[in-house]
Amino acid sequence: MSKLGKIIKVAGPLVVAENMTGSKMFDIVSVSEKKLMGEIIGFSGDAASIQVYEETGGIGVGEPVYPTGVPLTVELGPGIIESIYDGIQRPLNKIYDKAGDYITRGVQVEALDTEKKWKFEPIAKKGDNVSEGDFLGFVQETPIIKHYIMVPFGTAGEIKSIEDGEFTIKDTVACIKTKNGDVDVKMVQKWPVREQRPYTEKISPDMPLFTGQRVIDMFFPLARGGTACVPGPFGSGKTVIQHQLAKWVDAEVIVYIGCGERGNEMTDVLLEFPELVDPKSGIPLMKRTVMIANTSNMPVAAREASVYTGITIAEYFRDMGYSVALLADSTSRWAEAMREISGRLEEMPGEEGYPAYLGAKIASFYERSGVVKCLSGENDRVGALSVIGAVSPPGGDLSDPVVQATLRVVKVFWSLEANLAYSRHFPAISWLNSYSLYIDNISDYVKKNVKDDYFDLQTEAMRILEKESELEEIVRLVGMDALSAEDRLILLTARMIREDFLHQNAFHEVDTYSPVEKQYKMMDLIIYFYNQARDYIKLGADIKLIETMKVRNRIARMKYIKNTEIEKIDTIKEEINTEISSLIEE
Repeated sequence: MSKLGKIIKVAGPLVVAENMTGSKMFDIVSVSEKKLMGEIIGFSGDAASIQVYEETGGIGVGEPVYPTGVPLTVELGPGIIESIYDGIQRPLNKIYDKAGDYITRGVQVEALDTEKKWKFEPIAKKGDNVSEGDFLGFVQETPIIKHYIMVPFGTAGEIKSIEDGEFTIKDTVACIKTKNGDVDVKMVQKWPVREQRPYTEKISPDMPLFTGQRVIDMFFPLARGGTACVPGPFGSGKTVIQHQLAKWVDAEVIVYIGCGERGNEMTDVLLEFPELVDPKSGIPLMKRTVMIANTSNMPVAAREASVYTGITIAEYFRDMGYSVALLADSTSRWAEAMREISGRLEEMPGEEGYPAYLGAKIASFYERSGVVKCLSGENDRVGALSVIGAVSPPGGDLSDPVVQATLRVVKVFWSLEANLAYSRHFPAISWLNSYSLYIDNISDYVKKNVKDDYFDLQTEAMRILEKESELEEIVRLVGMDALSAEDRLILLTARMIREDFLHQNAFHEVDTYSPVEKQYKMMDLIIYFYNQARDYIKLGADIKLIETMKVRNRIARMKYIKNTEIEKIDTIKEEINTEISSLIEE
């Protein structure tokens, strides 16, 4: 009993307890007789400040605090894929079975099913010398994910025995003879969430992470292992973009964190994903997805736990050599939780009341991304972790501290604009304000594997869109008729790029996903139309005849051509040639 702490203050999600000598920073504790989960985030003498991950209403001074002596950890093993967790890795289906429709306080459930048996197939054999990170064997967790069982960190030696058969995650599947004695290896391992999982070397990203979203892939691409942020005001489509990326991004494992967003948005995801099919494998998308559903009506402090839990799970699959995409929606809610806890701790506030360490916290999260050489004796396994975070600044104000702190560390900026959203242009990503710093990194790969002139088309399209923004001011002042024929063609082509290429319907069965080959053909066709029309104008032709060409309707509908029939786009070029030839004859 002398080891028990005693509560001396309760302030919302923050609890202060005395007599906590012996505990360490970021240790987990059980608060009160209700055994609420909390994490130590500060010390003053023998008094510890604890952020509690559950509702603290009714907890009073004098109640006990039970130290555990261990930090917040996640369980990593077969059964993670297809799971839906809350912020502290409690499966929501198990909580429902135990507590009903509402999450009751202090409910404790196993993160992974300890009774289910998995078929373990060895890769290594008895007598092999192995080191940390090496594959011992695998479990076929879903039809598209092999869940590799790795040698735990800090373990190296000779395999004394290895089993083949069906086991639970708590059973021993191998025994390794090390310098310090025999080590039994089970299919589950634990890892503290605040600690980055180690790797051999970080590599510069040089492969694109295609998303099937035209404005992203063609104009502001993300590299595999890169970082991106999507800031925008309420209603501009952040969540829909995150959902689209979670559905179609070219990664093998998806970790989706609903960090403080509204419950109905997470409900949409949970209902939609089991019905959606991955275009590459033909398997339901949930078979490669892990979800953390930490909604806005859950306790504030758990938002921080959900972010760290998600990225630790993502690092685990990265260490198997997979390409993993982590989507956090939204990091602003995490920052608001930091601001609340910081205020309760009475720390000196930074800009707009956020803690002074806001930038460091956000940077440490995004810096866990990257392409890495995984820990392994073979040393040729490469994994990638890409991180995409939505940011919700008040009123879409990009000078918000959370946006600015994020922009300092990410290399892709997809700026959502309210005026585009209000004019029903989705995705509402501004082509004038957004940027990607990965184009130089991935250009060699794209030239080799897609088309040589892929980014040449992008450069020409951006030139036309930028010229359009200059001409719009002139049109407002003196009207369209004052423009030259070439300038009017620029405006016409820019409108085609915006409406026929950049605009994409997330809810249309074909248009929701565009493979990169189709994107190339679409943009190539629009630029081809522009070049042909410009040559025609040089002959002294009337721009109005071009504006009323019938082939423009075919161009406008090319986005709805099925992805298996994209060669039909090539036939539209012939129609352009035929119609322009007939105009020249007239």
